[in-house]
Amino acid sequence: MEGWDPNTKSTLTQIPLLSTKAGPRDGAAWTQRLKEEYKSLIAYTQMNKSNDNDWFRISAANPEGTRWTGKCWYVHNLLKYEFDLQFDIPVTYPSTAPELELPEIDGKTQKMYRGGKICLTIHFKPLWAKNCPRFGIAHALCLGLAPWLAAEIPILVDSGMIKHKDDVSSTSES
Repeated sequence: MEGWDPNTKSTLTQIPLLSTKAGPRDGAAWTQRLKEEYKSLIAYTQMNKSNDNDWFRISAANPEGTRWTGKCWYVHNLLKYEFDLQFDIPVTYPSTAPELELPEIDGKTQKMYRGGKICLTIHFKPLWAKNCPRFGIAHALCLGLAPWLAAEIPILVDSGMIKHKDDVSSTSES
């Protein structure tokens, strides 16, 4: 955490670390890992809400907890830009981080792979590997998706690649 800004450090230290090293194929151990994931996500969400920094909603899309869907948003120039968020838990989880997808903006930036998977290889994946199995979904959102949104969304908006929903609806009404 050397070289990190104090805000990121503070946020990260408040997200509970996980202890169970288990993936989707590990039966009861995976169930325990999912409980830890939920605990960590709930703590991160509550912390964000208490700091007036609420920026995502997410839940498991299947009972096994291997597919996750939700929404994330970013406020730029006082306008809220909202995106669908989805990802699958890899079978090699937690050794392999989930690939976070924003399908609506697929192909609009070079920092994205086919299918809307955001690029996390250079900065986030080494951090994930170093902290396996202690990091979980909440950590991927905090250290992967949040900085990606902060870096990419303003550029996409300013370049006209992304339009605010009110701009889109007003031009279609004309």
